[in-house]
Amino acid sequence: MAEQPIDPTLGPVLARTGDERAVLDSFLDFHRSVVLRKLRGLSDAEAGRRLVPSMTTLAGLIKHLSMVERNWFPTLLAPEPGDVYLTSEEDAVASFALGEEDTVDALVEAYERACARSRAVAARFDLDHVVPHPQLGEVSLRWILIHLIEETARHAGHADILRELVDGETGAV
Repeated sequence: MAEQPIDPTLGPVLARTGDERAVLDSFLDFHRSVVLRKLRGLSDAEAGRRLVPSMTTLAGLIKHLSMVERNWFPTLLAPEPGDVYLTSEEDAVASFALGEEDTVDALVEAYERACARSRAVAARFDLDHVVPHPQLGEVSLRWILIHLIEETARHAGHADILRELVDGETGAV
């Protein structure tokens, strides 16, 4: 019988006495799963509906977070030919823009793929591994993980509010 994967919402509880890496990874995966759960059960129209003056939508949040994952892990830690680290405010704003191809299913798949690649890249380095950053000078993997926890949690909060505005659903799970 195949072993069932651990629900990522339980990760921080299970890692409560783990080492630093286990704690950081579990909190990042927790917030990643919360963002994904906010899209479950929504139509493409509901996920793309603008409910605030900015371009922030549930679908746009997932698209943006996919860019964030690619930018901070593969592009910064293990760049491939042609990878360009995005630094401008315009890049960040543009990452929320939706096209016809940006269905809920496609965006979820892209985000899950970006997160899996991020996990694989990060696993190759220890927390003290340092890389150059075009704006900050140098950053460690530890700093990147904490920054991504902050970024993803911030957007999970946005997703909480947007989902409540769409259909009244609340809660992390």
